[in-house]
Amino acid sequence: MIIMENKIYIFDTTLRDGEQAPGIHLSTKEKLEIAQQLARLNVDIIEAGFPISSKSDFNSVKEISGKIKDRRIAALARANFKDIDAAGEALKGAKQPVIHTFISSSDIHLQYQLKKSREEVLELAEEAVKRSLKYTDMVEFSAMDATRSDWKFLCKLFEVVIRSGARVINIPDTVGYVIPNEFAGMIDYIFENTRGIEDVIVSVHCHDDLGLAVANSLMAIEHGVRQVECTVNGIGERAGNASLEEVVMIIDTRKKDLGVYTDINISEITSTSSIVKSLTGYVVAPNKAIVGKNAFSHEAGIHQDGMLKDRSTYEIIKPENIGLRSSKLVLGKHSGRHAFIKRLTELGIQLKEEDLEKAFERFKSLAEKKGAINDQDIKAIVENELREVPEHFSLKYYKVQSGSNIQATSTVGIEIEGRVHKGSSTGDGPVDASFKAIDKITKINAKLVEYNIEAVSGGKDALGSVKIVVSTNGTEVMGSGISTDIVEASIKAYIDAMNRIVESTE
Repeated sequence: MIIMENKIYIFDTTLRDGEQAPGIHLSTKEKLEIAQQLARLNVDIIEAGFPISSKSDFNSVKEISGKIKDRRIAALARANFKDIDAAGEALKGAKQPVIHTFISSSDIHLQYQLKKSREEVLELAEEAVKRSLKYTDMVEFSAMDATRSDWKFLCKLFEVVIRSGARVINIPDTVGYVIPNEFAGMIDYIFENTRGIEDVIVSVHCHDDLGLAVANSLMAIEHGVRQVECTVNGIGERAGNASLEEVVMIIDTRKKDLGVYTDINISEITSTSSIVKSLTGYVVAPNKAIVGKNAFSHEAGIHQDGMLKDRSTYEIIKPENIGLRSSKLVLGKHSGRHAFIKRLTELGIQLKEEDLEKAFERFKSLAEKKGAINDQDIKAIVENELREVPEHFSLKYYKVQSGSNIQATSTVGIEIEGRVHKGSSTGDGPVDASFKAIDKITKINAKLVEYNIEAVSGGKDALGSVKIVVSTNGTEVMGSGISTDIVEASIKAYIDAMNRIVESTE
């Protein structure tokens, strides 16, 4: 491998460390699908698995090694011959195989887990690297729990493995313990006190237990590290790993200041995130940086106004650069007139000023109840609320009582010529009771001919549309109403029909 001074190599461990997250069980076929997408993303190294851990992991590494030839494929192995031989066997078909061998270096791990001395660890590490060289000339060595290790011993360990033939040394923050300034000091110390380090690539592998995985990775880059180990969507054991998309987009967005770059095809970030999310079953938080569904969404009126004038006011990344179609102005209770008018224009809807005001008021009222408003909701507002029908009757309030063991009752308040009239009735359900209460107020003898309900949009808070046909004196008229409450939508539809009856007889 030619070491490029300013390039940051991206070592993706989604299929190894990522899959170790609780509840993730990927088949060989699924792992291959993700690996092929990682190749399209153009990561430098794909860590395909831990062959000794299971038959399926062995087969996955073997399958990926045979199918993906244009980048390095890595397999993990503890510092023992059995693990290393399994990794070497699984990687046989790889054009560019990497054996990634590791052993603990912290006194905590040596005392309680390995029950070995520092001298024994040095010997095991040396033998592991030499054994790995039987299978490939690209060997990476990791000192597990490096950030809680004695720095002097760590340098000695790295010297041993470099002298034995390791070409990459990895400094893992295995338990996500280190803080950025401390990590910077540690890395500086390792560079200054490890003989031969100038001849290898120095890598970091940061966990997110304290939410510092990406910050620590970035700090490491600024102090000379040239490989970062990370996972798509930041998945992994416990709180996960440094998020690939975050590390990559920090470098891409701030490359002039950082003076480094990656070879990642950032236009594949969204697709990669989506595939990993789908196959692992691990959801991405809405507010997750870069790939969360809200990352390029704006609801606040001030932000939407700025975005409409120049999107650089509130976005530092172009969404299309990472594979998204565009930013999204989410219409909700915080949205302003400008965003609402823009969405109407995009939908091909043109309204007179007075109708625009009425539509905007109805939109804000609906948003208070429903939250986010979609295109179907907006069309329904325009089609059902803004028809040229004079309001002889206008709904002011309603109250219903209904249940399995009580008769439904309804009280409705309707404004007529500036005065609110109240009517009450019982009926076969809250809708029937409401219609009868309206009949008492309007004194119109109408017969219900048709009654249809449909959901305008999806979800539990869907906007419901009610369309009815009523008949009076041999004439049929249609009425319609919308609301998140189907009883209210029905009442509105019935009152709309009453208004049309009055209009047709005048």
